[in-house]
Amino acid sequence: MRTLKYALLGIINRSPSTGYDIMKYFNQTLNNFWYAKHSQIYPELNKLCNEGLISCEVEITGTIQEKKRYTITEAGKSDLMNWLSKDEPLDPTPKDKFRLRIYFCENYTTAEMKDMFLSEQSKHFEKLKNLEKNMAEFQELPKPGTSAFGDYLILRSAIMRENMTLDWITESLELLEV
Repeated sequence: MRTLKYALLGIINRSPSTGYDIMKYFNQTLNNFWYAKHSQIYPELNKLCNEGLISCEVEITGTIQEKKRYTITEAGKSDLMNWLSKDEPLDPTPKDKFRLRIYFCENYTTAEMKDMFLSEQSKHFEKLKNLEKNMAEFQELPKPGTSAFGDYLILRSAIMRENMTLDWITESLELLEV
């Protein structure tokens, strides 16, 4: 399944967008639970155009610079709505390099493991701080059924995930002291 296809259709369904707008959206919003590289997005946009799921209008900016603005078609909306209504099996566990390294902990000294956990803790504290800053932008709970409500729910999930990870790191550091 081309899940990126549906992420792009969903973004463009919210608002016609340029490739640059879409990259920004991924980096600022979807990065809490999904990521895609520049090298993945543009080929997928071309496929969606060729499949008739989005249309592309070239806009001239400045004297010679062109930018493409993508708009969802009725076929694209129908495909997106069909995908949104499906109940899918749980995704496999996401890959986590840090946890994989910890799994092979017999290759580290206790001091090395503490350093690894402290470094990871610092990264997660920073990530949590940024998520909480984003959450502070919500003045009130958005109304269900709005795009802001979806943003809020995903942000809450990301904050809870980071807090859970930090709790696990703290507990692991305590266990290393035993």
